Amino acid sequence: MRIVKEFGKGFTTHLAPFRLVLGLCPVLAVTTTVANGIGMGLAATFVLICSNVMVSLLRRLIPGKVRIACFIVLIASFVVIVELVMKAFFFGLSQSLGIFIPLIVVNCVILGRAEAFAARNPVHLAAADGLGIGLGFTLSLALIGAIREVLGQGTFLGHGVFGPGFEPFAFLAQAPGAFVALGVLLFVMNAYDRFRSRMRA
Repeated sequence: MRIVKEFGKGFTTHLAPFRLVLGLCPVLAVTTTVANGIGMGLAATFVLICSNVMVSLLRRLIPGKVRIACFIVLIASFVVIVELVMKAFFFGLSQSLGIFIPLIVVNCVILGRAEAFAARNPVHLAAADGLGIGLGFTLSLALIGAIREVLGQGTFLGHGVFGPGFEPFAFLAQAPGAFVALGVLLFVMNAYDRFRSRMRA
């Protein structure tokens, strides 16, 4: 079934940080904790679904010469909604994510899906694509955040994981740690792909 295929690719072939290597700015910047990763991922997912649906609905009405500008305006509208909701109901998380919530507007994952998929497909497929890509992105952020929080701070969602004698790898909680965590995960996924291809041969 096509809709299942479009949803599922967000967890496999189109997994944004690891397969498409897109949206790395928030991946590297906000994943100091699991909560930050999940919060950022869900915010991006909401924007992705809504923008995909609107672009698909309006795809025959938007002139080709101004389509990118129109896509950005639509995306920005949903980003403003997310930002206001987060400030109203999740103020601490909003403060923690800071400027990266408004920067969802220029996230290449969202604009890329609008241009490459939503503008060429019906609404139900665009919604499935947005949901799958968004949830895959959220899981990726949460995974990187978990590695950095558990090993870099010794906590998971703010709760202690190891005993008092644990010495955290403090660099994982800093900017270089994001590159290390992402690099290790990319290595693991590529090694797994090579292993699978050899098994099939």
